[in-house]
Amino acid sequence: MSSRWYPIYQKGGPQLRVFLPNFWMKLVKPKHEQPPNIVQFACSMEMTKYDIKNYLEKIYNVSVVEVRTRIALGKTRRDPGLGYIVKDDDTKYAYVTLPKEEKFEFPTLFPKVSTDLEDYEKTIKQSKDGFKAYVDRNKNRPGMPGWFTI
Repeated sequence: MSSRWYPIYQKGGPQLRVFLPNFWMKLVKPKHEQPPNIVQFACSMEMTKYDIKNYLEKIYNVSVVEVRTRIALGKTRRDPGLGYIVKDDDTKYAYVTLPKEEKFEFPTLFPKVSTDLEDYEKTIKQSKDGFKAYVDRNKNRPGMPGWFTI
C-alpha cells in the first residue's frame, strides 16, 4: 500500500510510472537472547506479516519460515519546556524465523579493542621518562613556568 497517488492519464508521451511503496525495514539487535535462526526487525506500521515475508523473499532472497509481529507502545512523558504530555510514536517489531539450517549472527560493527598490558606499561614508561627529562631540564630554574623554555 502506498499513500502516493498516481494519475490514471498523463497528457503527452507514454505512461511512465514507478511504484514506490512507503514500506521500510530496519534490522534491530534483540535485547534478550534468541535462537540463532530468529531475526528481529523494526518495520513500517502498515506492513502485514505477508508484506514482510514477500519483502524479504523477493528483494533480499531470504527464505522465511514464519513471521510474528508485535506493536510496542511509545513512551508517554511530560514535555520539559511547556509541560504538555507527549507520546512517542509506536513501533512495530517483526520476528522472522529462518529455516533451521540457516543461522544469523548480528554483525559486530565495533570490535572490542584488545588492551595488551605490555603496550600499556610501555606507554606509562615513556610518559615517566618524558616527565623525568622535563624535570631534569628545568631543575636549575625554580619559579619559572614550564611553558617558558627555549
